[in-house]
Amino acid sequence: MIELDDATLRQVQLIQLEMLQEVDRICKKCSIHYNIIAGTLLGAIRHGGYIPWDDDADIAMLRDEYERFRKACKTELDTTRFYFQDHRNTKGYRWGYGKLRRKNTLFLREYQEHMPYRQGIFIDIFPLDGVPDNYFLRSIKNFECFCVRKMLWSRVGKIADKSFWKRQWYKLLDKIPEEKIFYYYHIMIHHANLNKTRMVRILMFPTPNNEYGYYRNWYENSVDTEFEGKIFQGIRDYDSYLSFKFGDYMELPPIEGRKVHPVSKIKIL
Repeated sequence: MIELDDATLRQVQLIQLEMLQEVDRICKKCSIHYNIIAGTLLGAIRHGGYIPWDDDADIAMLRDEYERFRKACKTELDTTRFYFQDHRNTKGYRWGYGKLRRKNTLFLREYQEHMPYRQGIFIDIFPLDGVPDNYFLRSIKNFECFCVRKMLWSRVGKIADKSFWKRQWYKLLDKIPEEKIFYYYHIMIHHANLNKTRMVRILMFPTPNNEYGYYRNWYENSVDTEFEGKIFQGIRDYDSYLSFKFGDYMELPPIEGRKVHPVSKIKIL
């Protein structure tokens, strides 16, 4: 694993900032609604930009907006600098959300070196789908999401998991054809958006606090938010959202809790 020094980490952040600006440019041009979320929004509020040790950036869109963004990337994306990936346009891509990546860079996550697609420096573009407002039904949905997510993760988990028995389990899961997993995932997406529920979530990403969802209105109501001296769209009621996700979000975590993603190889522009 490569330990990113401060200078290299800052270079990664600034490349990601270019991609955030590109998303904002496309969304403004095409009237697509988005929000910076998670650690990116936390960084904007607490630090005025990146959390100093953070090596990624996150954007979320409600499903209809996400699909419009995917379509817009085909005609509006600056393909001299960037490329967009998700499972529908990139063979072997195993995640249920998209990534915008910088051309001519490399950011290989540990244990993902064997994945058969380009892996440049990236930001995550997350789609948000409806989940039941009833807690019991939402808990069942969470288990379904967990199972499908582990099927997709199995290509990495069979190598990465520290447990011998879990690696064997992932090897079995990896025998499920990925086209069948994604076929089922698209059925999940369809059913998730038949009604406008009060709660939404990223289906293929864990949710915090055993609530298994977030409030839709957080993502519907945005405000100009300064991040690294640039203006992006962020959740207006950031206090409720960040408290829900992180607890006392203004308190810095202990040094041992300041996690970065393990990287095996990196190439900066």
